[in-house]
Amino acid sequence: MNIWIIMIAIGLLTFATRLSFIALLERIKLPVTFQRALRFVPIAILSAIIAPELGYANNVPALTFGNPRLLAGLVATLVAYRTKNIIWTILAGMVVFWGLKLAFGL
Repeated sequence: MNIWIIMIAIGLLTFATRLSFIALLERIKLPVTFQRALRFVPIAILSAIIAPELGYANNVPALTFGNPRLLAGLVATLVAYRTKNIIWTILAGMVVFWGLKLAFGL
């Protein structure tokens, strides 16, 4: 029974935290500089989640060219830089990753 109380409490706390930002941002006008900075939050969070995974192969640190995740990440980074298109970036990274996995069994 304790686990259910904890889960409900955490869910309510999470909901209240998110709702507070939505409710406050309706009433408060944020400075333009802050609004511009907020545009980069999703990119920073996604990078923080993905970047550490690129340096591992089979749960072992692998910063070599034998790591298909690292190579696919480098290709995806180049495609993102050149095209500024998320769809092409994802496609390029996945094609390179799957291609390396199939071709070399990496």
